[in-house]
Amino acid sequence: MCYYKLNKHFQKLGDLMSERTIAAIATPLGEGGIGVIRISGEKAVAIAEKCFKAFSNKPLSCFCGYEAAYGRLCSGDEVLDDGIALVFKAPKSYTGEDVVELSVHGGRIVLKSVLRAVLSAGADLADAGEFTKRAFLNGKLDLSKAESVMGLISAENDTAYRISRAAKDGRISKEIDTITNDLLLTAASIATFTDYPDEDIPELSVENFSTMLRSAADKTAALLSTYDAGKLIREGVDCVIVGKPNVGKSTLMNLLSGNERSIVTDIAGTTRDIIEETVNLGDITLRLSDTAGIHDTDDTVENVGVERARKKLNDADLVFAVFDAASPLTDDDRKLIDDISEKRVIIILNKTDLETKIDRTVFDGMRVVEISAKQGVGLESLIKAIEEITEISNLNTNSAVLISEHQRACTERALNALNEAVCALEIGNTLDAVGVCIDDALAAFLELTGKRVTNEVTDEIFRRFCVGK
Repeated sequence: MCYYKLNKHFQKLGDLMSERTIAAIATPLGEGGIGVIRISGEKAVAIAEKCFKAFSNKPLSCFCGYEAAYGRLCSGDEVLDDGIALVFKAPKSYTGEDVVELSVHGGRIVLKSVLRAVLSAGADLADAGEFTKRAFLNGKLDLSKAESVMGLISAENDTAYRISRAAKDGRISKEIDTITNDLLLTAASIATFTDYPDEDIPELSVENFSTMLRSAADKTAALLSTYDAGKLIREGVDCVIVGKPNVGKSTLMNLLSGNERSIVTDIAGTTRDIIEETVNLGDITLRLSDTAGIHDTDDTVENVGVERARKKLNDADLVFAVFDAASPLTDDDRKLIDDISEKRVIIILNKTDLETKIDRTVFDGMRVVEISAKQGVGLESLIKAIEEITEISNLNTNSAVLISEHQRACTERALNALNEAVCALEIGNTLDAVGVCIDDALAAFLELTGKRVTNEVTDEIFRRFCVGK
């Protein structure tokens, strides 16, 4: 799709959207000091004027942008609440359209009543993410910045917030622009070389083309490498605590969660089912699962718990394998070591406040942390080990970090195309074939930033947004 057709496509889509003036509750439903109903579109001011009467008697249609008034929200002759109307005029608003935000008391009934009045006055209920989608279509945000908005809303820790904030500030866009500018220069150089093959221009050589493409591929690979660690920060680490009975798994669970989440006794096999808890450990969100002790048993109920523990072990992003440092290894311990050999695992030697009797040599080459969960000792070492094994410690949260599966897929396609371009040069393919690969890489990057993307892709992205944003 050429840029002219693409622009016409977005213009047509924008025209269709502008026919609808949309409204939604923009704040969480529940008890709070205030709640906000957002209205956006060509008729936003006129619709709001039907529901809002300023105490100054000044109509909203006479307001300039960034002007507010205090008044009453009404549905016909019925007064719903007192509140504030804040008017934004296009294009200086979040969506790039006329926008009115009505701030009222933050109760579920109040908000729903005011929204119902706004809809009755002519607004349509907004689709999920439609406000941000309009901001994208109206050029207020590129697609990578738009995707960062939900990251800001859903951030569960400071690191996730900083990553989304960096994306919102344009770190991803700037990195992509740097790579695409390099590729455009390379494509132009190849075109010049093809048109003037007999000219002796030192900069125009296959060797230089290869160097330029390798540099772009390295930058792309570095960007792609941020996705996995970034995903763990955003979505949390699915972590399972495993070990034989009575090694201190439940005590560790309680230490990490900061409360008595799991039952702790001296009786082996107390935990029969999976106990789950989400905790923030440093800058990492752990989705913890405390499991039944993994061992051979004839107890039917206990055996169900063991099988669930094994399934959780297979599905986890990270395994905390707990061993009793004050006891020699058993057959159950050795079997567990075999089971976790291919997993991302941290060996936790618990009960180090007692005399050590475990054979540590079996853990050579594995990441080992010594703790006393009962005494609360070793937690900082465990946090450091988690950051290292998940590679979160290597992540610069102020730089470009991929924040969505869409961005990962586009970057991966671009990298594959660049690697094909380098390979084509090395095996002596024509420069036209190399140019096709460069075009494929550019197309992938343009889709990532939204400069060249289908409506189906944008629909899928914004469908994951909350209504009101």
